[in-house]
Amino acid sequence: MESGVFHSSYQADMGLRPTPLMRIRLIVVLVAAVVFPFFANNYQLTLANQILIASIGAIGLNILTGFTGQISLGQGGFMAIGAYSSALLVINLGVPWWLSVLLACVITAIVGGFFGLPSLRLKGLYLAIATLAAQQIIEWGIIRSPLTGGVEALVVDPPLLFGINLSRDFNFYWLGLILLIGTVLFAVNLFRTKVGRAFIAIRDQDIAAEVMGVNVFRYKLLAFATSSFFVGLSGALLAQYRTIVSFDRFTIETSITYLAIIIIGGLGSVSGSIYGAIFMTLLPAVLTNIGSALENTIPQMAGLIPFVRKAVFGLTIILFLIFEPEGLAKIWRDIKDYFRLWPFSY
Repeated sequence: MESGVFHSSYQADMGLRPTPLMRIRLIVVLVAAVVFPFFANNYQLTLANQILIASIGAIGLNILTGFTGQISLGQGGFMAIGAYSSALLVINLGVPWWLSVLLACVITAIVGGFFGLPSLRLKGLYLAIATLAAQQIIEWGIIRSPLTGGVEALVVDPPLLFGINLSRDFNFYWLGLILLIGTVLFAVNLFRTKVGRAFIAIRDQDIAAEVMGVNVFRYKLLAFATSSFFVGLSGALLAQYRTIVSFDRFTIETSITYLAIIIIGGLGSVSGSIYGAIFMTLLPAVLTNIGSALENTIPQMAGLIPFVRKAVFGLTIILFLIFEPEGLAKIWRDIKDYFRLWPFSY
């Protein structure tokens, strides 16, 4: 049982997983992730790929909202920038898909930094409205621009790597998993640096942070750009995975869904972003399967499922906000603490 912190070196003190049990859990998760696609069917792999993409986007949003305290309702718009940038670079300029994904991330980061300019004067609800305006502006621009094809969908050639079609579920899983691991490592280490600590200081009390010498405006813009980079990555990956890019995938409903992901998973938690993405991806799938199973018994169930999904979606957010505002990450932390401290639960 742990009874204190007894690190004897800086290397041990800076370790991400300092205890043997933490390292064992991490190894088990990685082994499960590697073994999973060999036993999963196409439907399960599709859900897993959706979770991987959603997790990357949720971590990006959590960097901004959970760690820096800047509310954003423009997630769908920034994902659209990443998706359309990647698709257009491939279609119009013949850029390799992997380079188009990287450039899409950079473009989205620049756009996100631009729309982060109001954060110098705005905060809270006012900043949320400003980011909502960004969502509407981006959506309007995509529909009206002849470059994007308007309401018509863009069709992208399947991404190939050494002749392997990465748009297939099994192949894309490995790409998504590698990029998610890289995103997690970046995010976890970011908040062990000066920049990450500045983000957290701004979230906790921006005036005090400024008094202490933190350039609040600079770090807010950096938070918007960093967050948008990973949001753009999720959008670009979605474009390459689906090979069809349509504006209706990136509406305000998408922004609200991602905000729900980090609320349910846990604000200010990298692992919570993944928990929330898993929960919010599997919940509609479970409800749909239940509706299909009851369709023969209750014929009206098929028509009710879309409304049930929205009701459960809203009810879930309300219940988490009331009973566990820190989300699934806090629940998992409490479970670990219970077994770690048992029988001295106090």
